[in-house]
Amino acid sequence: MSGASQPAAKKRVRVLCVAGARPNFMKIAPLLREFNSRDTFESFLVHTGQHYDARMSENFFRDLGIPAPDINLGVGSGTHAEQTAHVLMKLEAVLLSERPDLVLVVGDVNSTLAATIAAVKLDIPVAHVEAGLRSGDRTMPEELNRLMTDVVASWLFTTEADGEANLLREGIDPARIHFVGNVMIDTLLANLERAKKLDTLERLGLTEGKFCLLTLHRPSNVDDPARLAELFGALEEIHDRVPIVFPVHPRTATNISEALGGRDLKFQIIEPQDYLDFLRLMADAKIVLTDSGGVQEETTALGTPCFTLRDSTERPITVTHGTNTMVGADREVILREVMATLDGKPKAGNVPDLWDGKASERIANVLERDLGAGS
Repeated sequence: MSGASQPAAKKRVRVLCVAGARPNFMKIAPLLREFNSRDTFESFLVHTGQHYDARMSENFFRDLGIPAPDINLGVGSGTHAEQTAHVLMKLEAVLLSERPDLVLVVGDVNSTLAATIAAVKLDIPVAHVEAGLRSGDRTMPEELNRLMTDVVASWLFTTEADGEANLLREGIDPARIHFVGNVMIDTLLANLERAKKLDTLERLGLTEGKFCLLTLHRPSNVDDPARLAELFGALEEIHDRVPIVFPVHPRTATNISEALGGRDLKFQIIEPQDYLDFLRLMADAKIVLTDSGGVQEETTALGTPCFTLRDSTERPITVTHGTNTMVGADREVILREVMATLDGKPKAGNVPDLWDGKASERIANVLERDLGAGS
């Protein structure tokens, strides 16, 4: 028997990734793919179950090629306090059992904050992907989740220069901040050609470039009857010009029925769409009207004119560099801006720096370096 010593096994970083809501799935997919492509990482996926409807969860896992979660916490719906508390309690047990080298969280939902608190209380470092985004509106639950997560996370991965500026202004150590680009755009670019091959438009009876896509879900819009009535007054006028297609979340449909007296809407109402179908709709719409943060980014990457039905945005680069225009809920402003685009004066935009499909690769490189993976 040879007395030669065997080479030491390379260190593998055990990273526990947390996802809970639809936007999280699009952000976690390219990260898992990147981790799993390297022998320096061992990934472990926890689905908190914050979005539990099949169209909000299982279908996205299928479309994006995300492996089945190692654990589903099954948290479900509830108040902000209930969701946060349930994730915090259930995830703590997982962390004590699995003892990862780090916890990776994405975005700004309740699962993001709860997972961060659970990890740092156990002295497990946290990496926050999409850090530093700020709307300046602390009445938004997402804004509070972002702020608190960024205070304690060890790695803050930003999508744009404004994110770093916000963090520095809040006194964050520059060594914790890493400008890496946008993982949502990693997913978009990886799946765009697949989406374009779908028969989405044909099934819905739509023609490329001849419809408007609408999404609405934020409580500030759908829970306020007066604001909702103002919005729909403008939207119905737009629909008279170019047909509006509206994938409706059940919660939004209920609020519309209650707030608007249950009147039938003129729009083409469809069920919430799978990721690839929705991507096809965004890519081929004449314009997009939304109150979603992620849709602002995706339309900028696609070059589709977007009008955000909010008074503030945590993604200002989509306005300063991209195709997004903030219009709030004022009927006159919405109609003025949208009609100008429909009359042939669309806003020109550029794709921001590092929105090139390689953000996940950059994140993995930083974590490999800092955690001594492979050494």
